[in-house]
Amino acid sequence: MPDFATSSAPDVQAQLQRLWALSPGADILGLERITALLGRLGDPQLALPPVFHVAGTNGKGSTCAYLRAAIEAAGLRAHVYTSPHLVRFNERMRLAGALIDDALLATLLRDVLDQADGIGASFFEVTTAAAFLAFSRNPADACIIEVGLGGRLDATNVLPRPAVTGIAQLGIDHQAFLGDTIEQIAGEKAGIAKAGVPLVTMDYAAPVAQVVAAAAAAIGAPLVVRGAQWRSAVTASRLHYHDARGGVETPLPNLAGAHQAANLALAIAMLRHQTALPIPEMAYRAAAEWAWWPARMQALGPGPLHARLPAGSALWLDGGHNVDAARAIRSVLEERAGTRPVHLIMGMLENKDARGFLRTLAMSVRSLHAVPVPGHAHHTPAALVDIAADLGLSAYSARDVPAALDAVAARADPANPPLVLIAGTLYLAGSVLAANGQTPR
Repeated sequence: MPDFATSSAPDVQAQLQRLWALSPGADILGLERITALLGRLGDPQLALPPVFHVAGTNGKGSTCAYLRAAIEAAGLRAHVYTSPHLVRFNERMRLAGALIDDALLATLLRDVLDQADGIGASFFEVTTAAAFLAFSRNPADACIIEVGLGGRLDATNVLPRPAVTGIAQLGIDHQAFLGDTIEQIAGEKAGIAKAGVPLVTMDYAAPVAQVVAAAAAAIGAPLVVRGAQWRSAVTASRLHYHDARGGVETPLPNLAGAHQAANLALAIAMLRHQTALPIPEMAYRAAAEWAWWPARMQALGPGPLHARLPAGSALWLDGGHNVDAARAIRSVLEERAGTRPVHLIMGMLENKDARGFLRTLAMSVRSLHAVPVPGHAHHTPAALVDIAADLGLSAYSARDVPAALDAVAARADPANPPLVLIAGTLYLAGSVLAANGQTPR
């Protein structure tokens, strides 16, 4: 599924238009094109600060957010590369703590595109090259790099020797690129392993763990596994982490959801199993409280969208689009909804498992309002309504999110205002944040 990007900055938009004219316009995997492109740029990936490289199906972005928060709490500066963006393309690149500005972004994209003729580089490959170029030209103490798709053949996997690599939760997603089984997907994710570099992972079911262990052994990467080399547990309002060096205790993360404690623990394990940066224990506690990752079970504040609902309503947003994400969402709903009726507004890309996602949430929501995802190939609202009806859900279609909110409001009981969740894809989440006046900064 190709990325979709526009910019209100004319210089950036001009380069994005060049990129669309050059790019094949679809996801493609492989390291040949990115290697050739970086070579023409002087191999900036060889001149980066210590790299923290994170893969996973769910939770890798949150793990990156905790890494950044801890590194900055330690008084250090981190470059961060994540995808996709939600509202502004600039969100993909954070230079020493601040989102890249338009003038520099336009220059970087121009510099990369000027060298890209004949390579056939994809949108993500050009973006990755621009990020590495930016990170090599600007001082910082660390680079946090999120894998785009998979791992083994992802454009970010040209990094020769990160300080540490990590794999978050694994699940079924992107089958057309990574395989139809969780074991095949795990093998692709574990492809970020590097000789002599610690590979820190969650605890997985035995068949998956065996695949990851085999990939690490084949390349000579020390494997650091939850439940073996490190442990974490939650009691009351605290996260307890322990490894061979001792224990760490932090508050529970401010990010909503029980799964976030596991993501925080993975970030702590990655930081404690690398030697490039000194991170004091207080930084882990700060990370729990400071980390922010928008559109991941985010409670939206006052704004034009929220104002469409009855007084006292809650409006939440999540970009989750697979079954594992739906399980995490369901857990948060069970914790936060109380006696409120829960209504789901959903749009989803056509290559995602809408039935599995809805089946997982069906017992936790009262209705579905299906919407399109403008600018992307998506399940039609009518198709989502049919799936929901098969699952016993009351279901309606709407032309867009504001119309869906109006429909929920029209049926709401003012004496028991609803909790409304907007979910299904980060591409829809970005438009929601923009419409409610909450552009990430």
